Amino acid sequence: MDKTPVLVVGGGPVGLALVGDLAWRGVACTLIERTDGTISQPRMDMVGIRTMEFCRRWGIVPWVESAGYNRDYPQDCAWVTSLNGYEFGREIFPSPAAEKYPAQSPQKRERCPQNFFDPVLARFARQSGLATLCHETELVSFEQQASAVVATVRDVRSGQVRQIEAQYLVGCDGGSSGVRQALGIGMSGDAVLTYTTNIIFRCDGLEKLHTKKPGYRYIFIGPEGTWATLVAINGRDQWRFSLVGDDQKRTLTEEDARKAIVRAMGREFDFEILSMLPWVRRQLVAQRYGQGRVFIAGDSAHLTSPTGGFGMNTGILDAVNLSWKLAATLQGWGGPALLETYELEQRPVAVRNVTEAGDNLKRMLSPRILRPDPRMFDDSSPDVEALRLEYGARYTEMMKREWFSMGIHLGYVYEGSPIVVPDGSPRPPDEVSKYVQTARPGSRAPHAFLREGQSTLDLFGKEFVLLRLGAQAPSGDALTQAARQAQVPWRVEDIQNEEVERLYERRLVLVRPDGSVAWRGDEAPKDAAALIDTVRGHHRVH
Repeated sequence: MDKTPVLVVGGGPVGLALVGDLAWRGVACTLIERTDGTISQPRMDMVGIRTMEFCRRWGIVPWVESAGYNRDYPQDCAWVTSLNGYEFGREIFPSPAAEKYPAQSPQKRERCPQNFFDPVLARFARQSGLATLCHETELVSFEQQASAVVATVRDVRSGQVRQIEAQYLVGCDGGSSGVRQALGIGMSGDAVLTYTTNIIFRCDGLEKLHTKKPGYRYIFIGPEGTWATLVAINGRDQWRFSLVGDDQKRTLTEEDARKAIVRAMGREFDFEILSMLPWVRRQLVAQRYGQGRVFIAGDSAHLTSPTGGFGMNTGILDAVNLSWKLAATLQGWGGPALLETYELEQRPVAVRNVTEAGDNLKRMLSPRILRPDPRMFDDSSPDVEALRLEYGARYTEMMKREWFSMGIHLGYVYEGSPIVVPDGSPRPPDEVSKYVQTARPGSRAPHAFLREGQSTLDLFGKEFVLLRLGAQAPSGDALTQAARQAQVPWRVEDIQNEEVERLYERRLVLVRPDGSVAWRGDEAPKDAAALIDTVRGHHRVH
């Protein structure tokens, strides 16, 4: 029987990120994926800013940037009757290469669709030699034992069955997760928002066939409201057309798809359909994130409308949160309650993000909120221009919340987590478009440049880091001694930097391996050992 500390089921971006991060932390692991890993229908295309911060930590930002997307292609979003019709409005964004870095991060979002991003993450996972990737291998069943999980897996090509014994198993096997179903975990929310069909098609020089300025995303509005979208898949010749649909299931033929694409273009043109994928847009969160030695992450744990680009990025956050806790437990320094905090911390984040994405969808479809006046589509109507201008202005204002969402990506808080020590400061408002950095415990540790090219974020990742801030910072010796006694990986950083001191607000700040603040204070804690036990999950969750 094969043995591995962690068995990950599912080789999408979340599963790949999880085994990559585990291996980066020195933990051997195995991933099984029933397909050969080829992506014909990329489901995501935006790597969010927090995910890019993790890529920075892993040292793979250049890989993402050079993965294949045309980084000189504009990222504008426009809403139109057709590509040769009327443009109601446009949000202008520079190309990925030209987009500026925000003040709150050393990184920015990137366009890297799944067919480019998955190979980058697979390359990262293989880098250390500690992660084994087994494609065309499917999970048949698993059985939990007192000190292990025994999984039965099958080679898809040969049919050969074998067993793998793991100390922990993680299901990253998508929305219809067999791991989640085997655990009997239900999901809460809306099972059907829309039945949608994605069509990937190829057309070289599409921009020359229409009257609109180039854009990353076009939203098509007809008398029925918003009915389709078009997204640049590689910024060159491949496009994803999504026929949004409603809550009624319909079977779309290739002829139907062609007619819809021609309607969106506003004229006949030549194009090649590469693939079609019907799917159901859902708004669901698992009621639990695991049981015993088995956990779920990514789409297995939460399903969201892609409006906003939160799904995969929330899943990567799952992976990093769970990874350091698995590593700590396997390496012996994590307490008996540490793994319980994975669900306690990540599930509220998923509920928040899934809800926001669903609200974005409602705004985009908006027939009940912003029903188009039929006269807008009649060029002979005397009021057509005024109606279009007024509608476009309202739609544009309504959509800004989706386009500007840094608060969702960076402003999550692990409020009430038993491994976070509150300092009594009030919780900041949970905002979508704005993000004000804070070192309040439970928050992402703030970014500031220590010197050119080095961010405070570059200090965090593999161990707990105690920041001693300012010339008069108190000694952290008691905490260091307590951490070493508990065998917690530990580093002390002395920093004298006005901006860092202003952002972190206290003279001692403890940052976890995932980059979240665990504790802060102006004086050393009276019981250093108790604090270390708290942040490593030594105390049982009641």
